[in-house]
Amino acid sequence: MSINQLKPAEKGEIAVYNPYYPEKRRKYLGHAISLYKQKSLEGARNIEGGDNIPFVITWNVSILPADITRCRMQFDGNQELSYELMMATYEFVDFLIDVLLNYNRTRIIDFSKSFYSKLLRYE
Repeated sequence: MSINQLKPAEKGEIAVYNPYYPEKRRKYLGHAISLYKQKSLEGARNIEGGDNIPFVITWNVSILPADITRCRMQFDGNQELSYELMMATYEFVDFLIDVLLNYNRTRIIDFSKSFYSKLLRYE
């Protein structure tokens, strides 16, 4: 399912996550939770002055925002370019909000620089 086809999550699901986000990000929460429930995403890492690098990211789905989500990201279909990380579900959903905001601006499915810093353990 493409990002354009996402339907917002149920109000009850959204209510559980609301306390974790500032007011201005909550309006994207329904779609971010819906994207989270898809368990995977394909996109492309934007490289300034170069070709975008395609990626596939998969994750387990947890019910509670404080549960741990394990993510696995692979670049360019290359097993040697695979990375894993774990974080609280509410934190990962926040990164998915960034994906949605970036997509609305650029029409490219990509994560934020802060996500990649965490993925590559630069933070």
